[in-house]
Amino acid sequence: MLTARSGPSMAQPEMTRVFLNNVDSYASRHIAQVLSGSVAGAAVNTNSDLEAELLSNHKRTFQVVGTVSHPSAVERPHVFEQYTHLNRDELLSKLMGCDVVIYNVTQHADQVEEALWAASALHSEVEHFSGPKLFILISTIMTWACSKPADPDDLELPFTDAIFWSRRAHPNFERHIDLEKRVVKMGKTERKLFSTYVVAAGLQYGMGEQIFHYFFKKSWLGEDGIPIFGDGKNIVPTIHIHDLASVVYSVIQHQPRPYYLLAVDDSNNTMEEIVKKIASILGPGKIQKKPSEDAFLTKDLSVMEANSLLVSLRMEAAYIKKLFSFNWVCQFGLVENIEVVVQEFRQTRGLLPVRLCVLGAPAVGKTTVSKKICEYYRLHHITVKSTISDTIARLEHAVRNPDPDEGNSTQDVQEQLSMMKERLEQNRGLDEELLLNVMRDKLMTNPCNNQGYVLEDFPQTREQAKELFGGKEEDATSQNSLTNIIPEFVLCLEATEAFLLDRVLNLPETCVQEHNYEPENFSRRLAAYKEKQSEDDMVLNYFYEHDIIPLQDQQQQ
Repeated sequence: MLTARSGPSMAQPEMTRVFLNNVDSYASRHIAQVLSGSVAGAAVNTNSDLEAELLSNHKRTFQVVGTVSHPSAVERPHVFEQYTHLNRDELLSKLMGCDVVIYNVTQHADQVEEALWAASALHSEVEHFSGPKLFILISTIMTWACSKPADPDDLELPFTDAIFWSRRAHPNFERHIDLEKRVVKMGKTERKLFSTYVVAAGLQYGMGEQIFHYFFKKSWLGEDGIPIFGDGKNIVPTIHIHDLASVVYSVIQHQPRPYYLLAVDDSNNTMEEIVKKIASILGPGKIQKKPSEDAFLTKDLSVMEANSLLVSLRMEAAYIKKLFSFNWVCQFGLVENIEVVVQEFRQTRGLLPVRLCVLGAPAVGKTTVSKKICEYYRLHHITVKSTISDTIARLEHAVRNPDPDEGNSTQDVQEQLSMMKERLEQNRGLDEELLLNVMRDKLMTNPCNNQGYVLEDFPQTREQAKELFGGKEEDATSQNSLTNIIPEFVLCLEATEAFLLDRVLNLPETCVQEHNYEPENFSRRLAAYKEKQSEDDMVLNYFYEHDIIPLQDQQQQ
């Protein structure tokens, strides 16, 4: 609940009590958060200085109360009171004590009956109202799913709320459209005392996700072939959950003349565009088209959600554009604002990347430790050898399948590929600058940015670390990468020379050959490692300079 600051010149703002059903559900929770943290006239801006200014001008605040579907110990500071297991008489008493009643039926079909009862009960009690009341039904664009084209000769002409009377519902949403009609009708009899509105919302996204969570989750887990149900050409009307909250807020504030409003953004993206974008930013980027029926067999999707994901409607929120002016979070949709939405997904669900560097002497067990950490935390295991192999494979694919949208020409890609192959065939390895570029590019890929990584046995000197994580000093973009890819943790594994020699002698022959641990090579590598540790250019110095204290583990024989 937003409260006014104390002070002799601060007048108390007008308080509007708002009821919301199922404040523990995705949509209602975020609407409650926006309302309880907003001040009328602030365009859903929670800046504290602006709040203070508006409060001093006698604007009103919102006190949100509501029902919860399941009792829990979760604190909801945005909800002033929450109710569980109320009978109808008790619920009506709570509704009568509110200025605004909002029923959201976009997620739970079982709330349709209660919403109809609530509107009807309030309508029958109009003569007992102590003041005007507002009833807002947040419905779904699925009540338009079977509508005939607005113009048969122009199939790209969008549906608008101006022709809401012609809408036709999906067969599974007949109860929703019946509820919409009844709510609008009830508001016409005693408009001065009981105003009603229907807000038909697009599929909601943002702030951790709900209906699109299935695709975000599979992409985040790095699964190949994120499914697109059907041909993916269906246009899905959407709206960011905070933009939906802004629409509801604007209805309360302005109470416009049209009583039926579409709440959709300006995107008109297809389902294929949405899933492709999510998969490319959060995961490997690969999609897989599946039959429409598979949506109903997916355990992570309810029947209501599966139906909604298959809808195809080109819509325009004409009244919202004409009547309201607020700060959109994602006016042009999920695809256009994917970076914002992904960042919300990470923060809301606590999916922060873990970046770890594992260093140490040869044969000390860096690979074993790195693999176990990656397996446990679902991180990406990065080594010099695997990164070079991946880069060559990517360049070969780019040569075979040139992308006109890519900045590099096929000739440039071919030259880089040939140079890398030539140096590797001559057993010379990549030159320092190219190696650092290849490794830096790998650490800046979406999987490493999203889940995090374990970087094994690299960098090996302070100068390498400086170039890898900081880039060139004059390059602002590279300097930005310092905070994006630099490890949060450094694990340095150490052991006595006797321990290392004994371990190498007991390794399987295949492992010895793979890691080049033959006696003469191993002795040379161990000596080179020890020499680096005694120099001022020791790699650990770089991390100390950046307040990253290495965790050092000493293995004993």
